[in-house]
Formats: sequence, structure tokens, C-alpha cells
Amino acid sequence: MTESVHPHASLAPNPLFLDSTAQLLTRITTELGAQLSHVRLNGVRRPMSSPEIHALPAPESASAPAPALVAVAHGSRDPRAPRTVNQLLDRVRELRPGLDVRLGHIELDEPLLPDTLAALGARDAVLVPLLLGPGHHVKRDIPDAVAAAPRLRARIAAPLGPHPLLVEALYDRLTEAGWRAEDNGSRSAGVVLAAAGSRDPESAAAARRTAALLGERLGGVPVLPAYASAAAPTVPDALRALAARGRHRTAVASYFTAPGRFATAAANATAHLAAAPLGAHPALARLVLHRYDETLARTATATATMRRGRQLVTA
Repeated sequence: MTESVHPHASLAPNPLFLDSTAQLLTRITTELGAQLSHVRLNGVRRPMSSPEIHALPAPESASAPAPALVAVAHGSRDPRAPRTVNQLLDRVRELRPGLDVRLGHIELDEPLLPDTLAALGARDAVLVPLLLGPGHHVKRDIPDAVAAAPRLRARIAAPLGPHPLLVEALYDRLTEAGWRAEDNGSRSAGVVLAAAGSRDPESAAAARRTAALLGERLGGVPVLPAYASAAAPTVPDALRALAARGRHRTAVASYFTAPGRFATAAANATAHLAAAPLGAHPALARLVLHRYDETLARTATATATMRRGRQLVTA
């Protein structure tokens, strides 16, 4: 049985229909005006010049090789650091056979990033910073290196953190160091998330976000971010703050990609548990590929959007 309809209901204007009609007319008028703006008085169409459209990267065909993945590490005087980073990249290669995965360091270790980019020539590449938050290296050093390699068609991915995969790796490293399941949610437990530190406020915000995510993973145990340089609090100060709150079973989670001076100093700041750096953890390898893939997806979406806009203008 159907519902009864008021005899005059079909005559009443539909406000949604009116809105959509008005929007359609506005769009048609706008597009027509854009078309007419490119026509001379003699009826000849003027050539268009749109820097946004001309700046689009060439579309990648299905048969073209995938852009190279350039992992950008900081570099360290600790000889364990490059070994650890290379182990991580070996995991990345295992997860994505056939992908061209290369390494470049910002400083201290070979190969340096400019040399890696120069060796790529006119290739396409996605640079994935093996850094855990935004800061000077991500915002200045890496873009400057790309600008100095004009033949390279490069895109820069977001830094690794914050991300749930990092929390997975941090939790596993804490467990390996002796963190027990019964410590989760314990009123006597606390964790310091030891990071390198930066003067960039976005970097500190990213560390706080990771600390919050790790605290949730630990069942509500407080996790205080602390820094080896450039920011406060220090790791010893954060450990004292936890003790003042009655949190005497403490651990230091190493928020570093690889061993180095800062990671060692953070571990030596506590007499209790100190986790190893993230290193070649499988979750970190997956995260490197995730940053690579999302960068390509974002570029493809932007290209498709600009192409649709170009089609509207030239239709």
C-alpha cells in the first residue's frame, strides 16, 4: 500500500531542486565566461597559459618503471647506524621486489643525499625521510637537495611519524627490553619517549601525538616525550617527573630510527628499562612503503583533478 499524496504537493517548488538548478546555472555561466575570455573579437581563440597546468608532472604509464624510492637518513658517527638503516632497506626490498630502493644521508655518512640524487639523473623518485617528525631537515635540507638536482623529477613524502605503525614498533622494542604485559595500565609504571628534539613546534607536536598513541597502547600508562637536544624536557627531567607522580617502574622508549649518540645518551639516562631504537623493525619497513605509496597516490589525485579542470576549460 502506498502513502497518500496531497493533491497539490506536486505543484510545490522543491527547494533542493531550486538550489541545484541555481548551482548548475552558476557553473555554466562561469565556464562560459572562462571560454569567452580566451576568444578575440575576431572570433579566434587565444592560446591559454596556465602555470598550474603546465607544471603538472608527466603521467606515469602502466609500462613505465615505478619511481625510485630514496630513503633519506640523517647520518651518524656511530658505525651501527648505516648498518641498521641498510638492514631496514633490505626489509623494504623484500616487501616490494623490483622496486629501486636507494639511500642518501643528510650528513656524516656515505652516500650523501646530493650524490644519490645526481646518480638518478632524469628519473622519477619519491624521497622518504627516515625521520620521525617535521623539522629543519624535512622542511629545508631535503627540498634544497631536490632543488639542486633539476633533472630529477622528485616528490617528497611526509616524515615517518606520527603513525600507528611506529607505535607497534615502539611497543615491541619495549617488550624486548623487559616491559611486561602486567605493566600495561599499572599505576606504578611510566614511559619516557626519548626523541632527538627540534626547535620546530610541529616536531614537538608530532612527538606528543606519538606519546599519546603509545600511552593508549600501554593501557593508559603515562608516556612523557623528552628530548636529547633543542627542546625540553630532557630525558632525566621526564624520568624525575614520573617518579614525582609515583611512577617508579619506568622505561625509556627510543624514538630513533637507528643507534647513535642521542639514542645512547637517552638509554644511559635510566637505571631501569631502555628499549633499543626502532631499527629494522618490520613495521618500520611497512611504514616506509606506506609513505612512498601515499605520495604517489596524492600526486595521481592532484594530476587527475588538474586534468579534469583542463578538460572543462578546453571543452
